[in-house]
Amino acid sequence: MTTPRRGQTIPLSIAPMMDYTDRYFRTVLRAFTRKTLNYSEMIHTSALVLGKRVDLIALTPIERPAALQLGGDDPQALAIAAKLAEDLGWDEVNLNVGCPSEKVQKGSFGACLMAQPEVVAECVSAMRAVVKIPVTVKHRIGIDDLDRYEDMLAFVDTVAAAGADRFSVHARKAWLKGLSPKENRTVPPIRHNEVWRLKAERPGLPIEINGQIKTLAEAKLHLEHVDAVMIGRAAYETPWVFARADSVIFGVADPAQTRSDVALSILPFLAQVVGQGTKAHHVLRHLLGLFHGTPVSRQWKQGLAHVGQLGLGAPAGLEALVEATRLRSDLAA
Repeated sequence: MTTPRRGQTIPLSIAPMMDYTDRYFRTVLRAFTRKTLNYSEMIHTSALVLGKRVDLIALTPIERPAALQLGGDDPQALAIAAKLAEDLGWDEVNLNVGCPSEKVQKGSFGACLMAQPEVVAECVSAMRAVVKIPVTVKHRIGIDDLDRYEDMLAFVDTVAAAGADRFSVHARKAWLKGLSPKENRTVPPIRHNEVWRLKAERPGLPIEINGQIKTLAEAKLHLEHVDAVMIGRAAYETPWVFARADSVIFGVADPAQTRSDVALSILPFLAQVVGQGTKAHHVLRHLLGLFHGTPVSRQWKQGLAHVGQLGLGAPAGLEALVEATRLRSDLAA
């Protein structure tokens, strides 16, 4: 397992995605890649500190290396949450300064914090003071009319002075009004060149790029200019992209050779989950895109919907579904 330490950067990661990168996804991902940095969904500090919901950030060894993304703007609360994360085995804590949703804005955190770099710096400093694991920041190119390259550079310089260990930059600006979070992922134009420029002008800062990167070939191109690449929706919609991540990006053997290998390897985890009384769907939904682009994609999705209703019989149902599609699917691998 590659565990990040201060001064080190894992070159490939999965973007934190609400309703997607839960513990089930993080475990399923390990059937594709063992080395890629996993991210949690964003967890607000109030849930951990005031709500005492430490169960929200429970972590198993197979999910690592893994980063916990926190939302909030209270340095003291973030410090408490960061220490909890470190104690539970998380390898990194990341501050969300990129989410543009109205709910997040009402809480005065997320992307709106780009207009308050001093606050972000205080938060980073407070977290760094209590943990030894990396403290990183995920942010946008800019927000609203505060979207010049010089504005981003000033933000980064201020937060870097507080000790941020890496900047993960979503290469789009965010409109805080007028666009939904979904539209903010597609409507503002992509500006990869400004992230490359940031690394060129601040070579001592670890810089990660995010935004409309869908293949390992694209990731390798970006790695010629920055330290790390974060892949978002493609990780969920076309997860087979990651089946060669360990060999292509990290230079080690891949855990699975075929899509069938991936599905069969999660059988013990699926059995554990349903045995604990959890619906199989929580695991199986993360496999919906496994056969994307192959002749059996539709058959696979329909079959998974049926398997998800089998309760304790789900593992046997999944194994039977794999066998029913194996020949055609593996030829398409």
